[in-house]
Amino acid sequence: MRKRLDLDSEIAGVGDLTRDELSAAWAKAYGCLPPKGVKRGLLERSAAWHLQAKRLGGLTSTVKKTLGTGNARRTNVNAIHPGNTGSDRQDGVQSARPTSSDKVVASPPRPISPKAGSRLMREWNGRTHIVEVVDDGFVLDGKTYGSLSAVARRITGAHWSGPRFFGL
Repeated sequence: MRKRLDLDSEIAGVGDLTRDELSAAWAKAYGCLPPKGVKRGLLERSAAWHLQAKRLGGLTSTVKKTLGTGNARRTNVNAIHPGNTGSDRQDGVQSARPTSSDKVVASPPRPISPKAGSRLMREWNGRTHIVEVVDDGFVLDGKTYGSLSAVARRITGAHWSGPRFFGL
């Protein structure tokens, strides 16, 4: 119980730190200076979280793995290949910005096509729409459409990304 009180008082003390001290804590935690214009509240929350993580253990390996998997599925053309960040700043802190020698890596986009036989449901303007996935497209109200975007357009009357409309 005593340790918890000490941690609580340390976290409460984060609000008393100067902006320079909070920036130094950010640099220590993330290996780079905070982004230009970042608000003090974010610096404080970051410092408090890292205090808790240090004392209480941080994220579990399962959560880290899940987060890593989710990030690997997204396409990020600005991702820098690990090990290619240069120390191009005078303060010796490595920059997160790519340099001309950095390799840009794009991870493959995650597949968003549901399998044939699946049913997609979406409520729109008080009506529930059920779309069945078939081999040659998507069936809504007995009519087959070639894409989810066409189905979303039929439901809303406006252009929508079909996967986004159905939450895929």
